[in-house]
Amino acid sequence: MTEFSLKCPMSLSSFSAKIPLLHIQIRTRRRNIYISPNTPSFSSLFDRKLLSILTNYRFSKTQTIVCATMEDHNNSAVESFVSDKYFKELEVAVKAVQMACLLCQRIQQTLLSKANDHVQSKDDNSPVTIADWSVQGIVSWVLSEALGRDNISIVAEEDVQVLSKIGAFGLLEAIVKTVNDCLAEAPRFGLRAPVMALSTSEVLEAIDRCNSMGGSSGRFWVLDPVDGTLGFLRGDQYAIALALIEDGEPVLGVLGCPNYPVKKECLSYQNGYRRILSRLTSLSSESWDRGCVVYASKNCGNAWMQPLLNKEKKFVWPNSARQIKVSSVDNPALATFCEPVEKANSSHSFTAGVAHSAGLRNQPLRIHSMVKYAAIARGDAEVFMKFARAGYKEKIWDHAAGVVIVQEAGGVVTDAGGHPLCFSKGMYLEGLDRGIIACAGARLHEKIVKAVDASWNSSSL
Repeated sequence: MTEFSLKCPMSLSSFSAKIPLLHIQIRTRRRNIYISPNTPSFSSLFDRKLLSILTNYRFSKTQTIVCATMEDHNNSAVESFVSDKYFKELEVAVKAVQMACLLCQRIQQTLLSKANDHVQSKDDNSPVTIADWSVQGIVSWVLSEALGRDNISIVAEEDVQVLSKIGAFGLLEAIVKTVNDCLAEAPRFGLRAPVMALSTSEVLEAIDRCNSMGGSSGRFWVLDPVDGTLGFLRGDQYAIALALIEDGEPVLGVLGCPNYPVKKECLSYQNGYRRILSRLTSLSSESWDRGCVVYASKNCGNAWMQPLLNKEKKFVWPNSARQIKVSSVDNPALATFCEPVEKANSSHSFTAGVAHSAGLRNQPLRIHSMVKYAAIARGDAEVFMKFARAGYKEKIWDHAAGVVIVQEAGGVVTDAGGHPLCFSKGMYLEGLDRGIIACAGARLHEKIVKAVDASWNSSSL
């Protein structure tokens, strides 16, 4: 018989078969638990009895619940959130991103299998798909319903202007159906589904609710619904990126990586430079373990990875999460470095010069999207460098989630001058010194920064 503490919100139904009610007792510990009578997971008879006990017991600020179970339970991921002030927001965010990943997997298969008119071009000629708007609508709706609409402010990449163009009715109709189909599965993830299917105006309202401009004070969410749309369209890497920013600093980050293998040994490479192979197989495949969600919250000293929910399974927090850490490699000659696939917003030639100066000998691992941050956090690579061409401005949604995750996994993320990235000036990373460097550790980071300085005078950026 093993004792464990319920120290943060979770689906209690997962414990209902394991915890005899008479073994529940109150013990003096470090802090109180969070519990809400409105939590959807309180559905079983056991949950209702336990909820009744908890809501009628007079807690002090130093108490928690200790239960004796009939078998061991791997609750290390749960234990990690004992002192996490953002645990409620983190759980909701992870569930929302899990739902978005499932939706994107289905849409990507459709886009790859046949010609599709559900892809549009934005003003800068970059592509945007039905998945971008659908994910934005879903995440916006889930956050608003779970955390309170009045408490939600979101900065996001997409707006509804394209959907108002003549000829976009078919696309809008498909988005509304996609959003409703996905939200109907919310109970699988421990979330409430809409009582009725959302109307077109309600879906547009959810998408357009993401109209915050950010800033240096208060709290707002940052969402990139499909980061790496070109990768998404090619059957390659992409990410759903969600972060919470408080008073100008990212405090929570979630990256959904639907095509990124859970197991490092499943990584494979092609095309001269190294690139992750990720052409889709059937979602019914028994070997399907490609997707993952990585996440962390500030000052917890832990980052986590959990597999995507597949088939008809129900999500039970923390969904088999395991801790991830950056690599211990600090020798540049042994390190793997990541860079963007596209040359349009990153100079491969300058990165190659920095790599040579720093002593990086391995070929670059070119990855679409913020999956690069996940690779660093998981220890699959040691360095990520990005040096934008003149005139390109980095957006906060392209980095906020990844920065939190890498830092909590033990890594370092700064601009090329060694300064923290600034998320307090609106939608762009203002004051950025040359580029962005993420490393597995401080020693390696110092070497890369020095190599940038050595290479900069001879560059043509």
